[in-house]
Amino acid sequence: MAELDLNLLRILVALGDERSVSGAAVRLGKSQPTVSTELGKLRTFFADPLLIRSGNTMQPTPRALLLIDAARAVLARVHMEIEAAPTFDPASTIQPVSLALSDVGEVVFLPPILAELRRLTPKAMVRSVSLPPSEVAKGLEDGSIDLAIGYFPDLKRFNFFQQGLFEDTFASLIRADHPVLTPKLTLKEYLQLDHAVVRAESRTEEVIERFLASKRLRRNVVLTTPHFASAPMVVAQSNLIVTIPEPLARYFSSVSANLRVVDLPFKSPRIELKQFWHRKFHHDDRNRWLRALISKIFHQRRGSKAGVGES
Repeated sequence: MAELDLNLLRILVALGDERSVSGAAVRLGKSQPTVSTELGKLRTFFADPLLIRSGNTMQPTPRALLLIDAARAVLARVHMEIEAAPTFDPASTIQPVSLALSDVGEVVFLPPILAELRRLTPKAMVRSVSLPPSEVAKGLEDGSIDLAIGYFPDLKRFNFFQQGLFEDTFASLIRADHPVLTPKLTLKEYLQLDHAVVRAESRTEEVIERFLASKRLRRNVVLTTPHFASAPMVVAQSNLIVTIPEPLARYFSSVSANLRVVDLPFKSPRIELKQFWHRKFHHDDRNRWLRALISKIFHQRRGSKAGVGES
């Protein structure tokens, strides 16, 4: 069977349709001697003349008629199941969309993403997961996670592609009736206040901590928590201050009358937020569609700030 490849089957079908070596050669884009040689291989393999000259045409033998029908069916199946490019239909898919999002991502980014996915993929469930970096990498590789969206500095290995979505800054939250009344803190006020610090798996806090360390500035940290949701609730009932990504700070101040945003006393470091995917799925039709959708959503939300290049 190693001698019977798909090309020989294609030649057999072409010969059966054209009933001539020259006609089959034109149809297949091959030379006439090549088709004659391949016909010889077919005759040897099946121990049958297959096509016999009759006047100006070649007539198939009974064995050839059976083989031509079988070969045609095989080639049609190969084309449909192997050669044809897979197509992804968002409207009919039932495959869940799984996204690795941090707490920030769930609060700020998930609502618009969910709205678009519900509109375009109404039959597919959406899963948002928050995992340690090592598990995010594993999930992207095995396909249990489609995309990781946010700040994932560990996903810089050669196995992952990334696309910049936008950059954001930090802001601070304090109690609405906090003794500090100004909309922008002085550096002295910022350093003297008691701080709550969020050290979540998303690791965005590392950006502000590295910045402060580079400026040799030390905060008075009295509380650390792994949850972005709990820190503002503590701040709303104390004199603590918490510094978190600005979209999250704006969100919490909008839903809680007992919180307000104050600007930092220095130019905020920027957080580069990206979407990541494994190289295995770089050419996957479904993953490509999903990446384009996420990029479009962020581009619409942030205008010219959204990145459009893949690396």
